[in-house]
Amino acid sequence: MSTAEAAATAQARAPGSTIKFSSPRQIPVVGVVTEDEEAQGVFKPMDLNRVIKLLEETGDDLEEKQLKSVKKMVQCYQNGLPLRDLAQIFKILNLCAGKIKKQPYFIEPACNILKLCGLPFLKKKVSDEITYAEDTANSIALLGDLMIIPSSELRIQICKCIIDFYHAEPPKQHITGYQQASSSYKIKMAEVGGLAKTMVQSLVLFENQLVEKLWVLKTLQHLSASEVNCTLMVKAQAAGAICAHLNDPDPSGQLLFRSSEILWNLLEKSSKEEIIQQLSNLECLLALKKVFKNLFTRGFSNYDRQLRNDILVITTIISQNPGAPMIECGFTRDLILFATFNEVKNQNPLVKGLKFSNSYEDFELKKLLFNIIVTFCKDLSTIQLLIDGKVILALFTYVKKPEKHKIVEWSAAQYEELQLHAIATLSSVAPFLIDEYMLYQGNAHVLAFLEWCDSEDSFFSHGNSFHGTGGRGNKFAQMRYSLRLLRAMVYLEHETINKDLCEKRAIQQLIGIFKNTISKYNDKEEAILLEIQSDILLILSGLCEHHIPRKEIFGTEGVDIILHVMKTDPKKLQSGLGYNVLLFSTLDSIWCCIFGCYPSEDYFLEKEGIFLLLDLMALNQKKFCNLILGIMVEFCDNPKTVAHVNAWRGKKDQTAASLLIKLWRKEEKELGVKRDKHGKIVDTKKPLFTSFQEEQKIIPLPANCPTIAVMDVAENIRAKIYAVLGKLDFENLPGLSAEDFVTLCIIHRYLDFKIGEIWNEIYEEIKLEKLRPVTTDKKILESIITASENIGKMVASLQSKMIESQACQDVQNEQKVYTKVQATHKQRELANKSWENFLARTSNVKTLKKAKRLQEKGIESSRYSEHPSNAIFHRTDIKGLNTTVPSGGVVTVESTPARLVGGPLADTDIALKKLPIRGGALQRVKAVKTVNEPEKSVPA
Repeated sequence: MSTAEAAATAQARAPGSTIKFSSPRQIPVVGVVTEDEEAQGVFKPMDLNRVIKLLEETGDDLEEKQLKSVKKMVQCYQNGLPLRDLAQIFKILNLCAGKIKKQPYFIEPACNILKLCGLPFLKKKVSDEITYAEDTANSIALLGDLMIIPSSELRIQICKCIIDFYHAEPPKQHITGYQQASSSYKIKMAEVGGLAKTMVQSLVLFENQLVEKLWVLKTLQHLSASEVNCTLMVKAQAAGAICAHLNDPDPSGQLLFRSSEILWNLLEKSSKEEIIQQLSNLECLLALKKVFKNLFTRGFSNYDRQLRNDILVITTIISQNPGAPMIECGFTRDLILFATFNEVKNQNPLVKGLKFSNSYEDFELKKLLFNIIVTFCKDLSTIQLLIDGKVILALFTYVKKPEKHKIVEWSAAQYEELQLHAIATLSSVAPFLIDEYMLYQGNAHVLAFLEWCDSEDSFFSHGNSFHGTGGRGNKFAQMRYSLRLLRAMVYLEHETINKDLCEKRAIQQLIGIFKNTISKYNDKEEAILLEIQSDILLILSGLCEHHIPRKEIFGTEGVDIILHVMKTDPKKLQSGLGYNVLLFSTLDSIWCCIFGCYPSEDYFLEKEGIFLLLDLMALNQKKFCNLILGIMVEFCDNPKTVAHVNAWRGKKDQTAASLLIKLWRKEEKELGVKRDKHGKIVDTKKPLFTSFQEEQKIIPLPANCPTIAVMDVAENIRAKIYAVLGKLDFENLPGLSAEDFVTLCIIHRYLDFKIGEIWNEIYEEIKLEKLRPVTTDKKILESIITASENIGKMVASLQSKMIESQACQDVQNEQKVYTKVQATHKQRELANKSWENFLARTSNVKTLKKAKRLQEKGIESSRYSEHPSNAIFHRTDIKGLNTTVPSGGVVTVESTPARLVGGPLADTDIALKKLPIRGGALQRVKAVKTVNEPEKSVPA
């Protein structure tokens, strides 16, 4: 930006010109203050309009008078500037500044007025801040325009005045009737007036004037604390203008410090993309490169090192822009050299004799260099520079067991953090440098390091850094980042890398590590252990996929760890600690490590793996169902699977078929498929159409592009449910309700419906493209569509019959229940009636006697009328007993008289008291000698 351009921006407010303010009001009148009045804090009226008019007049003899009037005005406002007078005072300042070029004596009064601007603004009313806001903003904006005045003293005073906005001082003396404006009022008005933009534009005026440039930078440093000002500065191209002059000579060092501070503020408080774009040019990058190299090789104080790190952070941000000429200016090569010289010997004179200290600043620098290497690897044009700089070799120096009693430049905590950071950097860089990774035996390094991580060697990890989270007192952090590195390499699907890992027994080692993590489980490191287990399973999946021999190596031990994860408590899936990720990894490992290996499949079935899969599917979590159904489809190819699926039972004795049909109904409900309340087909022409398909219009597509109907197969789980039920055979599925059978009719015809849907799309596309098929093709096409619709009608008819049959069955069941209830009620009525009769007999003698007679009559009528001639009849009732209750179910019959035998208990002290058959009172029978007489006994 040239001086002329800077001057053009201030054309509307050129010094000495007349400034028009928007607020029409009376010309303020103030006066000179006497000593007594000053003590009381009172303004004496003075005509500011007269001062302005005097300054606008020209003549050599008026100079002294003009200076005197300005001096009186300054003396009057020495305690602060009222907002209502601000526009007039700044007009006087502008007139004084316009006279400086020809009349240098006006520099002092102009500076004195600027000093007044550093004092608090005063308001007489609370509303003055709003009333005079526009005039205040225009007045403050004038300060930036005055920077074009070729007076070093004036420019410095303007900068001091603006800086005072941020360090407000209380008024020297309170003035009656006035209050101090809010402390942030000046700062807000500076934002509104666009002062920051004009200050940036004034930088071009001071390219060879160091003192003034430093004051302007100090001013911009204060202004850049505001987001509004930063936005204005970005519009004025502040970032590029400041960065390009970082290397200007400055013995004090303030220029570099203040410039970097301003760049930081701009990056934090304005559009980062715009700043990066302004700095992504050769001039700025060369300036940054030179500054960084000087600070890196010659800076020894903490201040220099901090500034060096700040410059590197800014450079890292710029390097994110692929269009930045980092390679062209040589900055990339130098940064790679600085990042690796401590680990890889280098004869470059730039780093000869250099060595890192264990200071905090150098430690931060090392981590920043690792960060920028990660940024570099995203640009393929830097790959060769990374190879030349032996970045992989330098990073692998950290992938090893810490050596005891070895003197290093870093403390134990620092080395641990750098080690983790280096491994994390390798995870990003190594996939781009496969040849270098294999050249330096990367797999061997990582596996050896993992072996140490899994060992019981005593090692106390500090776990202080971001990368060391969860690794305090153990080696879990090192294990986690090593596994991330392996995962990144395995997922490249580079056969050389994967084959090398398998030859080094990586599969067996990883399974062993997984088992050890199970034994080391504790709540504190739960999250990091779950991540380690997930990564191990993903690595094993990548190694075993499409390779049967590797699946055989995975074997039963691998299946056991999969089954262990699948037995996890379902409640933990909602904990947010990583169990979901672990379960997804487990399901993926079933796909990649078990399928195709029949011994592993059989072992999985033997250990009830299918039951565990169905238990997971019964949790009804959509994120798992799709993957589990895919596994079920593949497993059903094994003839032993069907028996396991049919044998499974869930909650409330739910079967697998019932579960699958329930999932189908839920999926159709979410997709918006039209069904009636019984689950019956509504539209026989489009029985599978979703709400999305209804909304989308059919568009003619090329033959190689799948249509909506085809994409629908992959986008929901209906096709997989159909496949699983097809493997189970749609006939004789256990545990299905009538509703399930209605839905099963649709599932059974899913393929037919989908084929008809695709043919219908073809027919509609032909219509849209206005093509007319030949007569034969047209008839065939119409017959296919008609047949598909007839299938829909047939299924709907079958569903109707099922629903009617179920309705009849429900009525019959209801009738049976009603009959049972009716019988129960009748029995209750009979019991109640019997009880009423019993109460009547016990409370009324006549009723009792009547009941007795009826009972006896009934007993007599039930006996045989004739008896054998030689039989002895024994009565079963007791005469004279007025009860209707049976006296007993057993009658003792003795053919020998009791007086002869004395009874069964006659020889005891207490004879049995029993009622003789013949009646009479109870009597004691004396013991007599038993005479063996023949006995005759006739059953009663």
